[in-house]
Amino acid sequence: MSSSQPHRVAVLALDGAYPFELGIPARVLGAADERYEVVVCSCDGGPIQTNAGFSVVPQYGPDVLAQADTVIVAPVETSRLTRELPEKVTDALARIRPGTRIASICSGGFILAAAGLLDGRAATTHWESAQLFRRWYPHIRVDEDVLFIDDGDVLTSAGAASGVDLCLHLIRTDHGADQANRAARRCVVAPFREGGQAQYIERPIPDDPAASTSATRQWALERLGDRLTAERMAQHAHMSLRTFARRFRAETGLPPGRWLTGQRLARARTLLESTDLTVDQIASEIGFATAASLRQHLNAELGVSPLAYRRTFRATDRAGGAGGAEAGTGDRGRAARAHGALTA
Repeated sequence: MSSSQPHRVAVLALDGAYPFELGIPARVLGAADERYEVVVCSCDGGPIQTNAGFSVVPQYGPDVLAQADTVIVAPVETSRLTRELPEKVTDALARIRPGTRIASICSGGFILAAAGLLDGRAATTHWESAQLFRRWYPHIRVDEDVLFIDDGDVLTSAGAASGVDLCLHLIRTDHGADQANRAARRCVVAPFREGGQAQYIERPIPDDPAASTSATRQWALERLGDRLTAERMAQHAHMSLRTFARRFRAETGLPPGRWLTGQRLARARTLLESTDLTVDQIASEIGFATAASLRQHLNAELGVSPLAYRRTFRATDRAGGAGGAEAGTGDRGRAARAHGALTA
């Protein structure tokens, strides 16, 4: 991939599409310094009915799917989903070239599942639709707690705004954290969102704001280099450890210790990509006791060492995109697949 030849993304729009989610790829990927060309298509080249009381006329028909580097299936109302795909949808998906990266937003995962593209894989969808997904496709491992899942060449995301998280993740995977952060700033969204989808399944904001753990989370993010523990965070929140852990998990979907590790590793990735700090210096700055501890955590979550991660993304930057780092695509893919868990 080079700046003179942007990565082409085709968004497949179906009847019953949600206009908000349908527009996410163009808005977010379009903020990445012209690295992507995003087009929208329908299965037959004709207009589609949205769920918002108006129709849209995509600029392209299904032929564009055969030219795409990435295909994103936009979500539709659950009431319009069928266990078996209409013939025109099957025919459109059949045009996708082997090796094309495929992704879905929210209920778009049902389309990928019905097409057999998620067989034997892990996937996510909107938490309200997870039980239906399991019932229809028991051979797919559904995780409704996360914002998105990267399974290499196929990615799925959770409800609505998680499409933003997914698209930022694509930018981060292709071009590194700095480019993704710039795109996030342009879209006025957080480059990383705390917690997974589980935080929305339960009531995330207590009736009494003083009982929330949000202030303590912000306090902890400003002190990642300190030897933080769940006990110390509970003390800051003026709660017992048991109460703090329960409320923290209800609000973020994660126990405090796992959340801290995820935030530290997210910071480590940024430092590995954007600075020349040694692994020892990074470990100290983000609160790991030793460089060995950082290596252990990064390898456990991503399957790569800190230096391998740095080489991969530095190679990507020098080549101007993911396509220029062929030697590092394996490491980059392993790193990318764990990103949802790290930022959850």
